[in-house]
Amino acid sequence: MRFKVIIALVNDDDQDEVIQAAKNAGATGVTILNARGEGIHQQKSFFGLNVEGQRDLLLFLVEDFLCDEIMQAIYEAGHFDKHGNGIAFSWTVDRAIGLESQIPILEKDAKHHYF
Repeated sequence: MRFKVIIALVNDDDQDEVIQAAKNAGATGVTILNARGEGIHQQKSFFGLNVEGQRDLLLFLVEDFLCDEIMQAIYEAGHFDKHGNGIAFSWTVDRAIGLESQIPILEKDAKHHYF
């Protein structure tokens, strides 16, 4: 099996919708990390203190053939078409271990997709 990891930085308010959309598109699970970041534009401040929006970093380990569909679902659910709502990208995974509980589901999806 070939895997990719999708890394999505989303607004805290959109987290549940993004996760559900990714699962509906074929993701079998997610790891959630709290994160903060700074883009090309300077952070807003309030009386000299930076105001940083809470973000969640979502990590999805997905079968390669599902990646594009899941990425599109994340894009739509996270409202990425609007400025500052998030970013997502994927990387190819060389090796993954510890997936024994998910293998039957992944094999079923792969057979359905490829055959």
